[in-house]
Amino acid sequence: MLEIVSISVFYEVAALLVLAAAVGLVGVLLRQPLIVSFIAVGILAGPSLLDIARSDEQINLLAELGIAVLLFLVGLKLDVKLVRTLGAVALTTGLGQVAFTSVVGFGLGLALGLGVVTSLYVAVALTFSSTIIIVKLLSDKREIDSLHGRVALGFLIVQDLVVVLAMLVMSGIGAGAQSDSAITDVALVFGYGALMLLAVGLFIRFAAERLVERLARAPELMVCFAIGWAALFAAAGDYLGFSKELGGLLAGVSLASTQFREALAARLAPLRDFLLLFFFIALGAGLDLSLLDEQIPAALMLSLFVLIGNPLIVLVIMGAMGYRKRTGFLAGLTVAQISEFSLIFAAVGVSLGHIGAETLGLVTLVGLITISLSTYMITYSHHLFALLEPFLGVFERRNTPREAVADLGEASGRYDVLLFGLGRYGSAIAHRLRHRGLLVLGVDFNPAVVKEWRQQGLDVAYGDATDPEFVASLPLKGASWAVSAVPEHETGVTHEDARLGLIDGLRVAGFAGRVAVTVQRGSDTEPLATRGADLILQPFRDAADQAARLILDEGPPAKPTSSQSSRGPDRS
Repeated sequence: MLEIVSISVFYEVAALLVLAAAVGLVGVLLRQPLIVSFIAVGILAGPSLLDIARSDEQINLLAELGIAVLLFLVGLKLDVKLVRTLGAVALTTGLGQVAFTSVVGFGLGLALGLGVVTSLYVAVALTFSSTIIIVKLLSDKREIDSLHGRVALGFLIVQDLVVVLAMLVMSGIGAGAQSDSAITDVALVFGYGALMLLAVGLFIRFAAERLVERLARAPELMVCFAIGWAALFAAAGDYLGFSKELGGLLAGVSLASTQFREALAARLAPLRDFLLLFFFIALGAGLDLSLLDEQIPAALMLSLFVLIGNPLIVLVIMGAMGYRKRTGFLAGLTVAQISEFSLIFAAVGVSLGHIGAETLGLVTLVGLITISLSTYMITYSHHLFALLEPFLGVFERRNTPREAVADLGEASGRYDVLLFGLGRYGSAIAHRLRHRGLLVLGVDFNPAVVKEWRQQGLDVAYGDATDPEFVASLPLKGASWAVSAVPEHETGVTHEDARLGLIDGLRVAGFAGRVAVTVQRGSDTEPLATRGADLILQPFRDAADQAARLILDEGPPAKPTSSQSSRGPDRS
């Protein structure tokens, strides 16, 4: 009997994978985000249509592993010192958005005739945003390390804590607990959280580096350890009452200080994408389409509130705190949907008899609408900002102290070269130009990179090369060159769009110098040259040309001296 069950589960998973590949291919051909395609797979495979996804336990297990690995990878990149500097805006924005959505959502519920208790449930359900979906989208766009990505992650963590408290209150109500018992449960959760943070701190201080260094001798074992570590923390977080997501995040933070974190991230990324497929399938399969009758008008009203109202309140709060409208807008878009926890919260209300199945259907439909549309909003966030920018000036203070351009050094604010993108290639260019006596201003949209450069005493500014206002604010006068070394897809739009946007922004701002841009494919050179690029850099081709010149012109290299051997290659 066990063998028959196992074979049927294997067939089911195989069918889901084939269906996901087919629907995903159609989505790619139609230029649709994969997340939308995978949720569509879940709906197709769910009980309302093909009824393929029947092994809920196995699918949910794979989905939960995917969640643990996803948040583990986010934690690996989390700079604890930087998070501390963003704590105020994360807490203020997170609590402000929750309060705003709850109050206005409750009022909307009453206006729609839902009743007091039902309106309260709907209002609370609307406050939750999906950490999993947002982190996945920002990771795919390489924006999880950007300022708006880190701020978004901060207030998502605040939201997760609110989810925990809401679920604790619901559990207390379901068990008939007294108010003092509910307070005790909340205190225990925070106490366990503090103990876990203390344990993570001690592990980072005394064991993390040595343990991972030993495991790194066997790369396969290191990957196995990382998955087990993420699952362990996620399980501990769930058991202690503060969610698998926060547990997985702490697992990553505990290893973020080790020198092997990049290697871990690179090896786990494909596994993350595979496992998260089952999360989206489970999410889609869990949408009961039979509950959606007669809920469309109310669902559209509530969905518009979530899609517009939630980003708006984040934009208002961040603008008041001194952030630029661009940062507030991009961060605000991340809360333009409700979470899978919203559906769970409503389902608990149904099981307790507080609300009817039609309310669960309403929340389900709002989830389907907002998750689908917000995926497009986040995917095309830069294009959306460009479209709405003329109307967003009211949300930005005259001075933006939180994002002031860095102290740009002595030299009367004049630089020889402005270099956008401080990755390995950009950094190497910057160091070599500085060694030749040129004044270089580095520009990057990763706060951690900006901070590292400042600590080295180098001139650097935080900002996005695709933002015309930011480009215009730079000290362009007197600069001979502007160089784009931004890696592909780093800006969240296509690389060609980023380069063209930078060229246009420089020209509109009156930049009189020459512009150099990097390309990975030779086919990109002609449109860039036509648009105004003076120099096209092709790192791999240029390096090969230089290597060929050295081989042909200089012959075999001389045997390195002992000083050269000990020093090693130039890694600047």
